[in-house]
Amino acid sequence: MTGGRTSEILDRALAGGRLSPADAVTLLEEGNFLALGAAATAVRNRVNDPSVATYIVDRNINYTNVCVYRCQFCAFYRPSAEHPEAYVLSHGEIGEKIQETIDLGGTGILLQGGVHAGLPFSFYEEMFRYIRKTFPTIHLHALSAPEVYFLQKMTKWPMRDVIARLKDAGLQSIPGGGAEILEDSVRKRIWSLTKAPTEKWVDVHESAHALGMRTTATMMFGVGETYAQRVEHMDVVRNLQDRTGGFTAWIPWTFQKENTELDGKVDEAGGFEYLKTLAVSRLFLDNVRHVQGSWVTQGPKIGQVSLSFGADDLGSIMIEENVVYAAGARNRMTQDEMRRLIADAGYTPVQRRTLYDACREACCTAPIPRPKPIRAGLPVLGVDLDSSLASA
Repeated sequence: MTGGRTSEILDRALAGGRLSPADAVTLLEEGNFLALGAAATAVRNRVNDPSVATYIVDRNINYTNVCVYRCQFCAFYRPSAEHPEAYVLSHGEIGEKIQETIDLGGTGILLQGGVHAGLPFSFYEEMFRYIRKTFPTIHLHALSAPEVYFLQKMTKWPMRDVIARLKDAGLQSIPGGGAEILEDSVRKRIWSLTKAPTEKWVDVHESAHALGMRTTATMMFGVGETYAQRVEHMDVVRNLQDRTGGFTAWIPWTFQKENTELDGKVDEAGGFEYLKTLAVSRLFLDNVRHVQGSWVTQGPKIGQVSLSFGADDLGSIMIEENVVYAAGARNRMTQDEMRRLIADAGYTPVQRRTLYDACREACCTAPIPRPKPIRAGLPVLGVDLDSSLASA
């Protein structure tokens, strides 16, 4: 495929061998772009249906934008409940958003917020119970490692007990948000270390897996990290997956700089860097079956090309998303457009559920709802932003 060391590394990956972190760094530094895509596609097709690419219809609901942390890459948070733009959604507002999701043929919600120090643990239990009782066919994919870690610090309970109580209240799976780069010197530089050091991100996901709860693994890159630090993140994920098998999918995306403290301070990763990293991650993460392409940050065309660089899924159609929108990502997608995008890439589009085929609860065994004719321009309640979603 390519010359020298990269040819040997790719041949080994195609033969089913496990790549070392040094191998992955070499591929990022020296690998031929098209050869990486071809190898990643071959591995993707070995573990997934070669003729199919999946997507989901769900919604990212941010229940609050108040956050005690000051991550330099975030343009979404408001520093206190007294800020004029701060909000906490009511059960009624959340319910209206979920009903709109069902009316659009949606099957799940990704519920996350800022880390709001004024909300008691009972707030989350009551919110989850309301959602599960009122909308039993919606899968509740909620919180992030920093949110769960904050609840553990607030209650001083063991991490397993915190997650067990949230699960009893209705939490069904945990997204991979808050990972950024799982290397603590990078986390310190971009001010995300205090909200969740790498070991705490791992602790949340490992504890959830031990309780039988599935989670996803994410990576936001392009914040000035080195290739070795990017691969260290992948290695953290692979090692945890070796121990638990609890990750359903790997979802890398690129940092969006607009309105953030890092604007002008780091070189963003463009489409070439995104696709190369995606391909290498597919080859390195040999124990994670599903890899999601990010059309939200890179645009529909690069999202489409990601299906030729190891991705087997294109995530959500973006009913609503506020975090990357606030940082400059303005891409939109209807279900018809998503299906056409996948079909034009040569795959059969298939709508999936949040956990692919890993859930047997009512939310994932009920028929997928048929979209209803509704007005254009669904409202985004509680925030002064247009609607759009990154399914993590």
